[in-house]
Amino acid sequence: MEKLDKEELDILNSFERDEWQSVQNKNNEFMNHQQYATATLQPDQRVDIYLSIHDLKALQQHAVAEGLSYQALATHILHKYLSGSLVEKHNLG
Repeated sequence: MEKLDKEELDILNSFERDEWQSVQNKNNEFMNHQQYATATLQPDQRVDIYLSIHDLKALQQHAVAEGLSYQALATHILHKYLSGSLVEKHNLG
């Protein structure tokens, strides 16, 4: 089994304490969350940025691996950074 991070352990412990409850109307909840996701991903404003060709190619390669357009990936990365959930990874060595 892979090592779990703190957030994953918290979720697992919560589940094992039987703190999770089934949603009453799964279809309605699913549709609500689908609408939230769609609204979140709808562009509100256009932003033009200039990237080095190296960064653009790397962004496009990561986007292909994730199954996204490079614009959607860039939007996702910026959103994570601005919301404080983007974790910086340092090279050790």
